[in-house]
Amino acid sequence: MSRPMPTPLPSALAPRRLALLVLSALLAGCAAGPDFHRPEAPEVDAYVAPAEAAPSSGGQQLVAGADIPAQWWRLFRSEALDGLVRQALQASPTLEQARARLRQAGEELNAETGGRLLPSADGNLSVARQKVDPSAFGVPVVEQPAPFTLYNASVDVSYTLDVFGANRRALEGLGAQVDYQRHELQAARMSLAANVVTAAIRQADLSERLEATRELLAAQVRQRDIMRQRLHAGGVSRADLSNQELLVAQTRATLPPLDYQLAQVTHQLATYLGQPPAALRQAPLRLADLTLPADVPTGVPSALTRQRPDVLAAEALWHRASADLGVATANLYPQFTLTASFGSQRTRAGDLSNGLNVWNLGLGLTQPLFHGGELRARQRAAQAAYDAAAAAYRQTVLDGFRQVADALRALQTDGDAFQAQDDAWRRADEAERIAQGRYGAGGISHLNLLDSQRQLLQARIARIAADAARYADTAALLQALGGGWWNEAPAP
Repeated sequence: MSRPMPTPLPSALAPRRLALLVLSALLAGCAAGPDFHRPEAPEVDAYVAPAEAAPSSGGQQLVAGADIPAQWWRLFRSEALDGLVRQALQASPTLEQARARLRQAGEELNAETGGRLLPSADGNLSVARQKVDPSAFGVPVVEQPAPFTLYNASVDVSYTLDVFGANRRALEGLGAQVDYQRHELQAARMSLAANVVTAAIRQADLSERLEATRELLAAQVRQRDIMRQRLHAGGVSRADLSNQELLVAQTRATLPPLDYQLAQVTHQLATYLGQPPAALRQAPLRLADLTLPADVPTGVPSALTRQRPDVLAAEALWHRASADLGVATANLYPQFTLTASFGSQRTRAGDLSNGLNVWNLGLGLTQPLFHGGELRARQRAAQAAYDAAAAAYRQTVLDGFRQVADALRALQTDGDAFQAQDDAWRRADEAERIAQGRYGAGGISHLNLLDSQRQLLQARIARIAADAARYADTAALLQALGGGWWNEAPAP
């Protein structure tokens, strides 16, 4: 039985269909290297082990599942603090730098997108003086032609086919770089807000402790003066006076470090606000101006990796490393380049517009054959960078959970410490009031009254430090949870 003969393609149509089939096969090529998949959120339901999850104390309650507001610092209910944070977000050079880097990454992506996905076209215009010897081409002539001027106007077009996905992977990596800079901007905003809040709390803490320490020193000096008088009267020993003078010297020695720390944190706050230290005229906040949040939102543990900017930035770097590995892999394979040129060549400039008389169309293939092991080594280096980025991401996740756990534990111990210091302060205050009454009734000496006042001031200094720690660690917890940037209204 004879087989039917295939119908031949028309002579003009066969090359076109063949070219289209080849082009379709080339364009349908898969991208080399691994396809990046976003890591799954960890399956965790708590930030700390059950044995460490002590109940909240000190008037604060941790609210699991509650979302963190974008302007979390407003939970402290201080207009002055809110004003400081807003000023910093508007004037900080750090944020300006992060925004500029985000714009830079975006424009680099735009540039590479146009250069890699679209054909490139260049116009050429040239003038050359030439002399042609026909006999060199085997054409006998009786008389050599005279030199002539050749005018050329042409357009050159080229396009590299992305058969193995090198261009797609490169653009994927640049897109991941844009994501990285976007998350870095969010991290900078979050860190700046937390730094301003912490600096303002620290400033209030040092200012009030410095004030109380000066009052304590004044009380101790008065005690020393009374003891000097009593020493002449034989009421106290020389050793008692020496101990009191030592106490005065020790308290006076604590003033310069406190004063320096207050100046240092004030200078740092001015820097956060985008001002030189000498330009900051605002008086320090008072801890009484702040309200400790009674309910502290802690979010959902499994969502932490989708909220912390540093984790998201590490994920973007991992994505970038994955795309770079794809580029290094694609560079091992051939590259196909389409080129075309058309134009006009004339011996008179005025004839260039008479029509096109020169053109060419070509397909080039470049296959790496020998590069001294360079391409394979670069692929192995890209694989190592990919593995390092994956490990860095996992480490960033672990550090994030650790910071939240540390902040939660700090809040719990802060509450216990403040309750203990507050109880000591209340007892010292009660003892001082009793001493005032006894002194008024003549039951104790002025020296004993000053001693009660000294104990009250010492308890007050310790209570101030414990109170400030609660505010600072609350801010540290809200920062560790991600800062609530995902709840911010989109910019107009």
